[in-house]
Amino acid sequence: MGGISITKILILVVLVVLLFGTKKLRGLGSDLGASIKGFKKAMSDDDSQPKTKDADISPTDADFAAKSVEIKPEAKAEDTKSQNKEQV
Repeated sequence: MGGISITKILILVVLVVLLFGTKKLRGLGSDLGASIKGFKKAMSDDDSQPKTKDADISPTDADFAAKSVEIKPEAKAEDTKSQNKEQV
């Protein structure tokens, strides 16, 4: 009764082909296939990397040394004015 029959699906496919054309649909399909292929490759590359226990327990997160943050005195009014000017 309210279901989708094969004739309704065929009519829908014909309308889509008429609206978008075969070249655009072919390009869309190839782009979609390439993106799925890239996604699968990225997922398999991620799984193939060996996992070590030492990597998770490292004392630092970054590859660079941590710097301490110092409180700087407030800038003078003249310095602030020169920074606000448009530079040419």
